[in-house]
Amino acid sequence: MPFASAYADQEPTRDTVDALPGRTVLEFGAPWCGHCIAAQRLLESALAARDDVRHLKVEDGSGRPLGRSYRVKLWPTLVFLRDGEEVARLVRPTDGDDIARALASL
Repeated sequence: MPFASAYADQEPTRDTVDALPGRTVLEFGAPWCGHCIAAQRLLESALAARDDVRHLKVEDGSGRPLGRSYRVKLWPTLVFLRDGEEVARLVRPTDGDDIARALASL
């Protein structure tokens, strides 16, 4: 499953995300966020060789229920899930090695 370059048109529900089988990277951010934009090349590079990982890119903001359910405070926040369970989290990643280590934990 390739890197998602665009934010999802519709935010999934928490129940939907919790029920996802396999490995997932849930990315919370906003298209205008400078930190989010800077992290894209790192995330794309890390996911390039990981066809076994689903990437869901969710636009976050005030009142968005999915981000609130994960207690997202800063963007981007990457939540690494295995069968719907959180196994790792990165906030404002600036190092591709950190992303690779989190992916390895999946």
